[in-house]
Amino acid sequence: MMNRETSIRTSDTLIVTDSARRRRWIIIGAVAIAMLVIIAAAMLMGKGATKPDDAAAGDAKGAGQVPSVTVVVPGRSSVARIITASGPLAAKRDQPVGIAGQGGRVVRVLVDAGSWVRAGQTLAVVDRSVQAQQAAQLAAQVDAARANAALAQSNYERAVALQGRGFVSKAEIDSKKATRDAAYAQVRVAQATLAATRAQIGQLNVIAPASGLILSRAVEVGQIVSPGSGALFHLAEGGQMEMQAQLSQQDLALIHTGMAASVTPVGAPTTITGSVWQVAPTIDPQSRLGAVRIAIPYTPAVKPGGFAEARITAGETSAPMLPQSAVLSDANGNYVYIVNGRNEVERRGITIGTVNESGVTIATGLSGNEPVVLSAGPFLNPGQKVNPHREAAR
Repeated sequence: MMNRETSIRTSDTLIVTDSARRRRWIIIGAVAIAMLVIIAAAMLMGKGATKPDDAAAGDAKGAGQVPSVTVVVPGRSSVARIITASGPLAAKRDQPVGIAGQGGRVVRVLVDAGSWVRAGQTLAVVDRSVQAQQAAQLAAQVDAARANAALAQSNYERAVALQGRGFVSKAEIDSKKATRDAAYAQVRVAQATLAATRAQIGQLNVIAPASGLILSRAVEVGQIVSPGSGALFHLAEGGQMEMQAQLSQQDLALIHTGMAASVTPVGAPTTITGSVWQVAPTIDPQSRLGAVRIAIPYTPAVKPGGFAEARITAGETSAPMLPQSAVLSDANGNYVYIVNGRNEVERRGITIGTVNESGVTIATGLSGNEPVVLSAGPFLNPGQKVNPHREAAR
C-alpha cells in the first residue's frame, strides 16, 4: 500500500509541474508580442509626426550659420591727389664763409651759430699788426712821391717861365716835363700799392656775404686760419629753408614748380606750408628716385640736417573712398572684404591713398563697383557665405 501511494503522488506532482510551466511561457510570449506590436506602432507614428519639426529645425540651424553684413558700393569720388614723401631739411642756400685774405691768428669772433647777420657784417677778425705796419710804410711812400711830384711840377713851371726870356732851351723844357710826369706816375703807383695793402687788411675780417642765419661756426679765438682752412661759418641766405623730398619716377612726373606742399618736421607739433621750387631733371640710377626741393620759411622747428614728411597737392584724381572701418591690415598689407555674386566673402588687397576725416581713398585694388563689407571684417573668412545688406555710399 505504501509503495503504491507513493507512486501515485509522484505521478501527480509531475503532471502539475508541466502544466504550470507551459502556461507561464505562453503568457510571457503573449506579453512580448504585445510589446513588440506597441513599439512598432509607436515608431511608425513617431516618424510621421516628427518629420516636419526636424526639417524646420534643420532649416533654422542652417539659417543661423549665415551672418548678415552691411556692404556699400563706393563708386569713385573726385579727391585731391596727394603725394607723400620724406627727406632731409636743409638751408635753401647754404653759403660757406671762409677767410679771403692771407690769414693769420684770429683775435675776435663776433657771432655764433644761430645769430642773424646782415650783409657786410664782420663775423671774425684776424690779427693785422704786420699788415698795419706795411700800410703805414706805404702811406709814407705816397707822401714822398707826392713831394717829388710837387717839386717836379715847380721845376717844370719855372723852366717854362724862363723859356720866354730865352734862358731855357726846348730840350730842357721837355726834360722837366718828363720828370714831372714820372713823379706823378710814382704817386699813383704808391697810392695803388697802399690801396692794395689796405684791401688785404680788410680781407683779414671775415665778412657775411649776405643777410641770413648763421648755421654753424668752426673758428675760435687764437686759431691760425688761411685760405686753405675751409669754411669758418655756414650761412643760410635770408634764413630760407627747404626740404629735399625723394620721389619715385612715377610720382615725379606729376610734380611741377609752384605746387603747394605741407612739411612736418619729425617731432614738430605743427605743419609748415611751402611750395615746390625745383624738380630734379635727372633720376638717381641706383635708387631710381628724384629730388623735389620744397621751399619753406624758417621756424625754430626747422633744423637743417633733420628729417621731415611732406604732402604735395598734385591736382585731383578719381578714386573710391571708404570709411576707415572697412579697411583692414595684417602682415600681408592692407585689404578689404568684398561680397561676390554667390554671396561669398573675398579678400581684396588694396593700396591706400589719402586718409582724412572723410575716409580712406583707395589708390589701387578697387574699381568702385564692388560691394565692400563696411565692418565686422575681422570676424569673416574668405569663402564664407553671408547675407549682405546694402547701404548707400557716403
